[in-house]
Amino acid sequence: MKNIIITLFSVLFLTSTYADMNDSDKNRAWECSGIYMANYFLPSGETFEYSMKEKSMASVKVLKAYALEVGIPEKEWDEGVNKAVDKHYGSKFDESKTNACHDFVNSTIPNGEDRVKKVVQTLY
Repeated sequence: MKNIIITLFSVLFLTSTYADMNDSDKNRAWECSGIYMANYFLPSGETFEYSMKEKSMASVKVLKAYALEVGIPEKEWDEGVNKAVDKHYGSKFDESKTNACHDFVNSTIPNGEDRVKKVVQTLY
Protein backbone atom coordinates (compact mmCIF):
# COMPACT_ATOMS: atom_id res chain seq x y z
CA MET A 1 0.00 0.00 0.00
CA LYS A 2 2.88 2.35 0.87
CA ASN A 3 4.44 1.77 -2.58
CA ILE A 4 1.17 2.55 -4.32
CA ILE A 5 0.80 5.84 -2.45
CA ILE A 6 4.41 6.81 -3.19
CA THR A 7 3.88 5.96 -6.86
CA LEU A 8 0.69 8.03 -7.06
CA PHE A 9 2.35 11.04 -5.45
CA SER A 10 5.32 10.67 -7.78
CA VAL A 11 3.06 10.63 -10.83
CA LEU A 12 1.11 13.64 -9.58
CA PHE A 13 4.32 15.54 -8.88
CA LEU A 14 5.82 14.76 -12.29
CA THR A 15 2.67 15.66 -14.18
CA SER A 16 2.32 18.93 -12.26
CA THR A 17 5.97 19.74 -12.98
CA TYR A 18 5.45 19.36 -16.72
CA ALA A 19 1.92 20.78 -16.75
CA ASP A 20 3.00 24.38 -16.93
CA MET A 21 5.12 26.67 -19.05
CA ASN A 22 7.80 28.41 -17.04
CA ASP A 23 7.49 32.20 -16.86
CA SER A 24 10.23 32.74 -19.44
CA ASP A 25 8.53 30.47 -22.00
CA LYS A 26 5.14 32.03 -21.27
CA ASN A 27 6.50 35.55 -21.83
CA ARG A 28 8.25 34.43 -25.01
CA ALA A 29 5.05 32.79 -26.24
CA TRP A 30 3.13 36.00 -25.61
CA GLU A 31 5.77 38.05 -27.42
CA CYS A 32 5.65 35.69 -30.38
CA SER A 33 1.86 35.86 -30.43
CA GLY A 34 2.11 39.65 -30.61
CA ILE A 35 4.67 39.46 -33.41
CA TYR A 36 2.56 36.93 -35.31
CA MET A 37 -0.57 39.07 -34.96
CA ALA A 38 1.35 42.13 -36.15
CA ASN A 39 2.41 40.07 -39.17
CA TYR A 40 -1.18 39.23 -39.91
CA PHE A 41 -2.26 42.88 -39.77
CA LEU A 42 0.72 44.40 -41.58
CA PRO A 43 0.25 47.96 -42.74
CA SER A 44 -0.13 48.51 -46.46
CA GLY A 45 3.09 48.76 -48.37
CA GLU A 46 4.82 45.96 -46.49
CA THR A 47 6.14 43.14 -48.63
CA PHE A 48 5.51 39.61 -47.47
CA GLU A 49 4.39 36.25 -48.74
CA TYR A 50 0.80 35.30 -48.09
CA SER A 51 1.95 31.96 -46.65
CA MET A 52 3.73 33.92 -43.90
CA LYS A 53 0.38 35.34 -42.77
CA GLU A 54 -1.13 31.86 -42.73
CA LYS A 55 1.75 30.45 -40.72
CA SER A 56 1.58 33.38 -38.30
CA MET A 57 -2.13 32.87 -37.60
CA ALA A 58 -1.70 29.11 -37.29
CA SER A 59 1.18 29.62 -34.86
CA VAL A 60 -0.95 31.89 -32.67
CA LYS A 61 -3.63 29.20 -32.52
CA VAL A 62 -1.11 26.47 -31.71
CA LEU A 63 0.51 28.57 -28.97
CA LYS A 64 -2.87 29.19 -27.34
CA ALA A 65 -3.93 25.56 -27.62
CA TYR A 66 -0.68 24.44 -26.02
CA ALA A 67 -0.95 27.02 -23.25
CA LEU A 68 -4.42 25.74 -22.41
CA GLU A 69 -3.19 22.14 -22.57
CA VAL A 70 -0.49 22.81 -19.98
CA GLY A 71 -2.90 24.52 -17.62
CA ILE A 72 -2.59 28.25 -18.24
CA PRO A 73 -6.01 29.80 -17.63
CA GLU A 74 -7.53 31.19 -20.81
CA LYS A 75 -8.13 34.61 -19.25
CA GLU A 76 -4.47 34.89 -18.20
CA TRP A 77 -3.33 33.76 -21.66
CA ASP A 78 -5.59 36.23 -23.46
CA GLU A 79 -4.47 39.13 -21.25
CA GLY A 80 -0.81 38.37 -21.99
CA VAL A 81 -1.46 38.10 -25.71
CA ASN A 82 -3.43 41.37 -25.74
CA LYS A 83 -0.52 43.22 -24.12
CA ALA A 84 1.90 41.77 -26.68
CA VAL A 85 -0.43 42.62 -29.56
CA ASP A 86 -0.70 46.21 -28.31
CA LYS A 87 3.10 46.37 -28.20
CA HIS A 88 3.70 44.99 -31.71
CA TYR A 89 0.58 46.05 -33.63
CA GLY A 90 1.42 48.28 -36.58
CA SER A 91 5.09 47.39 -36.61
CA LYS A 92 6.91 46.47 -39.78
CA PHE A 93 7.59 42.89 -40.73
CA ASP A 94 10.73 41.63 -39.03
CA GLU A 95 11.87 38.40 -40.63
CA SER A 96 14.49 37.60 -37.99
CA LYS A 97 12.00 38.00 -35.11
CA THR A 98 9.43 35.94 -36.97
CA ASN A 99 11.94 33.17 -37.67
CA ALA A 100 13.05 33.20 -34.03
CA CYS A 101 9.41 32.73 -33.05
CA HIS A 102 9.07 29.81 -35.46
CA ASP A 103 12.14 28.24 -33.84
CA PHE A 104 10.62 28.84 -30.40
CA VAL A 105 7.33 27.17 -31.35
CA ASN A 106 9.13 24.21 -32.91
CA SER A 107 11.42 23.71 -29.91
CA THR A 108 8.93 24.40 -27.11
CA ILE A 109 5.72 22.73 -28.26
CA PRO A 110 5.80 18.98 -28.82
CA ASN A 111 5.32 18.41 -32.58
CA GLY A 112 5.05 22.19 -32.94
CA GLU A 113 5.96 22.33 -36.60
CA ASP A 114 3.48 19.59 -37.52
CA ARG A 115 0.75 21.18 -35.41
CA VAL A 116 1.23 24.51 -37.19
CA LYS A 117 1.09 22.80 -40.60
CA LYS A 118 -2.18 21.08 -39.67
CA VAL A 119 -3.76 24.34 -38.57
CA VAL A 120 -2.61 26.09 -41.76
CA GLN A 121 -4.50 23.46 -43.75
CA THR A 122 -7.71 24.21 -41.86
CA LEU A 123 -7.65 28.02 -42.04
CA TYR A 124 -9.71 28.36 -45.19
